[in-house]
Amino acid sequence: MGAGKTTAAKRLANRLGWEVADTDALFEEKYRISVDDFFQKYDEPLYRKLESEVLKATEHLENTVISTGGGTACYFDNMEWMNQHGLTVFMRISPAAAVDRVLHSRHKRPLARGKSEEELLEFVSQHYTSRLPYYEQAKITVKSEDFDLEGLMGLIENH
Repeated sequence: MGAGKTTAAKRLANRLGWEVADTDALFEEKYRISVDDFFQKYDEPLYRKLESEVLKATEHLENTVISTGGGTACYFDNMEWMNQHGLTVFMRISPAAAVDRVLHSRHKRPLARGKSEEELLEFVSQHYTSRLPYYEQAKITVKSEDFDLEGLMGLIENH
């Protein structure tokens, strides 16, 4: 959350002349419900199962940068699957920087709703720590705080 995955995916796709796909948007299109509403109405295990199916349905896409939700890599065999089917990029960001972005974003995050800045930092820090072993399996890691598109392009070309 707040790492800039969607923005970076759009910039990278534009630079490559490729399409961009966001798994949250694909989920919402397929099931005709927002991710936020789905979480309020159903449980997370069902969401993660359906999210994994949506991810794996992208297998046929070519010349496409795919942006996933922050938890996607952490469930089932999703990270292994992504590494087998594409070039994965981890957008590394500190929990404090992520919270700052979330608090100052025009796009309000459901997970931030009703939390103080301290509570949000604790929440993000816990999630980040538990998810880091999955994120670190990505083939490329870039710093999100000072994202450098040309630097990422160089890493991609050398991979």
